[in-house]
Amino acid sequence: MNKESKKPESELIHRLKWIMFLRVIFTALLLSTALVYQVRKTHSFLNEQLLVVYALTVTIFILSFIYTLVLPRVKRELLFTYVQIVMDTFVVTMIIFLTGGYSSIFSFLYMVVIIYASMLLFRRGSMIMASLCSIQYGILIDLEYYGILNPLSVEVNISAAGYSWSHALFKILMTMLACFAVAFLSSLLSEQARRTKKDLLAMEDHVKRVEKMAAIGEMAAGLAHEIKNPLASLTGSIQMLREDLPYDTDHERLMQIVLREADRLSSLVNDFLLFAKPPAGKVELIELAAALTETIELFEKDRTSQGRITMTKNFIPNVWIEMDITHLRQILWNLLLNAAEAIDGEGCIDVKMIWLKNRYVGIQINDNGCGISKEALRLIFDPFYTTKPNGTGLGLSIVHRILESYKGWLEVESTLEKGTTVTVALKQIIPVT
Repeated sequence: MNKESKKPESELIHRLKWIMFLRVIFTALLLSTALVYQVRKTHSFLNEQLLVVYALTVTIFILSFIYTLVLPRVKRELLFTYVQIVMDTFVVTMIIFLTGGYSSIFSFLYMVVIIYASMLLFRRGSMIMASLCSIQYGILIDLEYYGILNPLSVEVNISAAGYSWSHALFKILMTMLACFAVAFLSSLLSEQARRTKKDLLAMEDHVKRVEKMAAIGEMAAGLAHEIKNPLASLTGSIQMLREDLPYDTDHERLMQIVLREADRLSSLVNDFLLFAKPPAGKVELIELAAALTETIELFEKDRTSQGRITMTKNFIPNVWIEMDITHLRQILWNLLLNAAEAIDGEGCIDVKMIWLKNRYVGIQINDNGCGISKEALRLIFDPFYTTKPNGTGLGLSIVHRILESYKGWLEVESTLEKGTTVTVALKQIIPVT
C-alpha cells in the first residue's frame, strides 16, 4: 500500500496554529470571567451585557472553527494570516467597547495583537496592524465623546463625554504611540530572531557538510593512492608495448583509447586527492582587489567567456588576506567557470566585494544563468554530484575544502531561471606597517 507523501508544514502555518489555539483559550477565559463577574453583581446569567458577551464569544468560536476547516486547504498562507489578525483587531475593539470604551482596561489587547502580528508577519505586518488598531481606537473614542456610541453600563462621568477634548485626544495619541512603539520593538526582535535562526541553520549545514567531507576525505586519500599506483603502471606498460609492437592501425587506435582514458582517470584521481587533502601552499599577503582583477581579466580572454559574457566589477580597495595565490585563483576560476557554463548564450557575471561580520570580507559572484533547483542546491557540495554532462562533481567540493583550510566558507543562493549568487568568505588581515 503506497502512503501519500505529505507536504511539510511551513513555519508560518505552525505558528498560526498556536495563535488559533491560544485565541480559543482566551475566548473561554473571557466568557468565564464575564459570567463570574456578572453573577456576583446581578445574580443572573441573562442580561443585556451578558447577551452581547455571549454573541461575541460565539462569533469568535465560529471564526476559529472556520479557520480550522479552511487551514488545510489554504494556498495563500500570508493572506490567510492577515485576514485572521485583522479580524482579531476588530474583536479587540468590540471587547474594549463592551468593557467601558474610554475607561476600559483592555486596550492593552491591541499590543498583544501587534506582538503576535510581528511574530507572524514581521515589520510590515506589525506596522499595518498598529495603524489599524490606532484607527479603530480613535474612531471608537471619537464616537463615544460625541455621544454617537455609548458603551454598555458606563456612567457619563467616566465615559469620554465626561472629559475635555484635549484629555480624550491625549489618551488617543498615547494609545497610538504605544501601538507603534510596540510594533517597532517587537518587529525588531522578530527580525533579529529570524536572522539568528537563519545564521544558525547555515552554520548547522556548514558543520554537517564539513563533517561529511572530512569522513569522505579520509577514505578518498587512501583510495586515490591505491588507484594512482596501478594506473601509472598500466600507462607505462601500454606505452612500452606501443613502442615494441609493430605498427598496426587497429592496435594504435585501441592504445590511444587506453591512454586517453588512463589520462582521464589520472586527472580524476588528482582531483580526488586535491579534495581529500588540499596542499598547504605558500601563504602570503594578497591585496584582494588586485588579485580579483587579474583573474577576471584572464577569464575574460578564455574561450568559455570571450564574446558572450559581460563582466562587471565592484571592488573595495586596500583589503588584504593571507592565502596561497594559486589557491585563490583556483577558487575564483572554478566559480567563474560554473557561472559562465550556467549561462546559455550571452549573459552577465557580476563580481563584487562586500563586508561580512567578524572582520570577514566576501566575494560575491552573481550570474543571470539558468539557476539551481532547491533539491539540487542541497547536493551541490556532495562529491561526484554534477548536472554537467562531462563534469566530475568535484569542483565545488574542492573549493569548499580549500576554503576550509583558510577558515573561510562558501554560500550559494539560487533561483531557477533567474540566476545564482555565490559568496566566498575570507578572513581579512590588517598588514603591520
